[in-house]
Amino acid sequence: MDNIISVKDLTKTYIMGPTKVHALRGVDISIARNEFIALMGPSGSGKSTLMNLLGCLDTPSEGEYWLNGTNVSTMVDDELAEIRNKEIGFVFQTFNLLPRLSALENVALPLVYAGRNKAARHERAREVLTEVGLGDRVDHKPNELSGGQRQRVAIARALVNDPSIILADEPTGNLDTKTSIEIMGIFERIHARGNTVILVTHEPDIAEHCHRIVRLLDGRVEYDKINENIVTVDDPTHRYKQD
Repeated sequence: MDNIISVKDLTKTYIMGPTKVHALRGVDISIARNEFIALMGPSGSGKSTLMNLLGCLDTPSEGEYWLNGTNVSTMVDDELAEIRNKEIGFVFQTFNLLPRLSALENVALPLVYAGRNKAARHERAREVLTEVGLGDRVDHKPNELSGGQRQRVAIARALVNDPSIILADEPTGNLDTKTSIEIMGIFERIHARGNTVILVTHEPDIAEHCHRIVRLLDGRVEYDKINENIVTVDDPTHRYKQD
């Protein structure tokens, strides 16, 4: 199997004064290219720590993390930043959009760090905004958009660099049910076109859209299973289907 992520005995310990907090206690996980995975677990289970490590936002205390054939476990901050910009598109619960920039400018921002010129940045940003259904909102600022539209902008920003992986942290956490399902439909289409999608969620109905569910508990993998009853937004029997 062509693994895009391979994690072996991953450990993360935080030192807080005289106390050691064992956030991860030896996690093993492999993720194949073009998988659609839900990462679940209660508060304190280690899922946020694992997400930060998978997203190259932090480094492990022990263990190995191979991303797309590169051992990123021992990389320094500058090297991790380069990997993040090249390999990973992030989507956050709170959108993390810059309020003074238009949707187009927010989406184009990662391309600045990639060294693309302004014309190329805007052309690519307009293209991905159209893909997520916001081709007519490119000049709107975040406060002129609904929550669902802001999340679409955030998804477009994650896609703009053609990353290997989309890493989404509670992407429907601030949205109502109808809008959440619309956003999950976008993730389904992203996965269908070949992206690897890792979705962190505490909502079982959101995890049902994913093809594999990994649940953490107390810093360890509690279970890792294939979802035998995948829910899709385009399924006419879907309970949230809108006419």
